[in-house]
Amino acid sequence: LSGLDPAQPYFQGTPIEVRLDKSDAEFVDVIHTDSAPTIPNLGFGMRPAIGHLDFYPNGGEEMPGCDKNPVSQIVDLDGIWEGTRDFVACNHLRSYKYYSDSIIYPDGFLGYACSSYELFKEGNCFPCPEEGCPPMGHYADRFKDKVKDEFTKLYLNTREAKDFPLWRYKVSVTLSGNSKVEGYVNVALYGTDGNTRQHQITKGTLKPDNTYTAYIDVEVNVGEVTKVKFLWNNNWVNPTLPKLGAATITVEVGQNR
Repeated sequence: LSGLDPAQPYFQGTPIEVRLDKSDAEFVDVIHTDSAPTIPNLGFGMRPAIGHLDFYPNGGEEMPGCDKNPVSQIVDLDGIWEGTRDFVACNHLRSYKYYSDSIIYPDGFLGYACSSYELFKEGNCFPCPEEGCPPMGHYADRFKDKVKDEFTKLYLNTREAKDFPLWRYKVSVTLSGNSKVEGYVNVALYGTDGNTRQHQITKGTLKPDNTYTAYIDVEVNVGEVTKVKFLWNNNWVNPTLPKLGAATITVEVGQNR
């Protein structure tokens, strides 16, 4: 059984006989996309973990792209009816959109087991364990024989609009140069299956010999990494023409470590 943002009002906190529960089937996976409290946040979805695997994309409360202004949302690409409905219940309805995208992307939507979304964002639950990460959505049942804990909470990030999946990488850049500067460092990944756009690794004071690390969610699974593009900029004209390079760049793939 797959629960697509099971309802919160009248169901949360009730006995298991009257709501979705892991005892309802051999394997129950749940996608939580609108689990903020109904009062005052108008969350429609249930917050607690109730299945064998519970996925909380983007933390499970506010979905990216759902904060668009009402007019752009109502006059949606999918037509005015779907746009109006999405405006009223955008977070709640993301669950089925993620699910339908997951059919097309069997390796997308990997859920990282973590005790909170904050720890996930900080990279504490990266990379996937030896046995891999369960994919949210249609292929979650591939993991039904690997479920150990009482309840497993899984976190991931998605894009703002279709196509929704993102792939997670850890990128560490050690800088080289002769003086510190203010600015930012961007990195793009190139691989056997595609290339990413530039992703920011750090911003602020850039010091040679320092290592800067970021966890980036990229819009394509690049496959085997073949090249990394490094770019830095200090945003203003600097008469001293500071030079900065990357001594090393390390890329770790969340999916296969």
